[in-house]
Formats: sequence, C-alpha cells, structure tokens
Amino acid sequence: MNNKVDYQQVIAELIKFRDDRNWQKYHNLKNLAESLNLEASEVLEIFQWKPESQQLDEAEVDHLKEELADTLIYSFYMCEKLGVDPLEIVQKKVDFNQKRHWKIDD
Repeated sequence: MNNKVDYQQVIAELIKFRDDRNWQKYHNLKNLAESLNLEASEVLEIFQWKPESQQLDEAEVDHLKEELADTLIYSFYMCEKLGVDPLEIVQKKVDFNQKRHWKIDD
C-alpha cells in the first residue's frame, strides 16, 4: 500500500481549507510565524517536567503527532507565501550542513 503524500496535494488542500474559511487575510508572514512558534511551544509542552528517559505513552505520541502536524502546516503556509518548495529549502540546508563543522564533531 502506497501512503506517500505529495506536497503539492497537501498544500492545495491547505489553501482550499484556508480560503473556504476566508482566513487568507490573516495569513501574513508575521501571523504565521507567531502561530508556528505557538505550535512549537505545544510540542515542547508535551515533554515539560518529564525525565529525559521517560517514554511517551500512546496518547502522548498521538498528541505529539498532532502538534508536529500543526507546526508543519504553518511552515507550509509560510513556504506558500514565500513561493518556495519546503523540500527544496530543506535539501539546501542539508547540503549546507554537510559542509559545516561543529566542535562536538571532534
């Protein structure tokens, strides 16, 4: 079974969802960046006060997936606003990082 989802399909669905609700007037880069940050904070909240060694239970994993999806959605909306393909910019960053050296690599 092929569950591969195409980015173009996902962004089209996100844009339709946004436009059907007339939210595009709120989707400027500043508002999207704020929302992305808020959702990223919700990712972190899942781990708040837990020891590093504590495994997440099934409900927490499901919650984490939802919050990660929210961060990706806002990131995709930002990429759409900028007219960039998120997979291309991630690949550029991966290529850049391959050439970098950090002190912890020693």
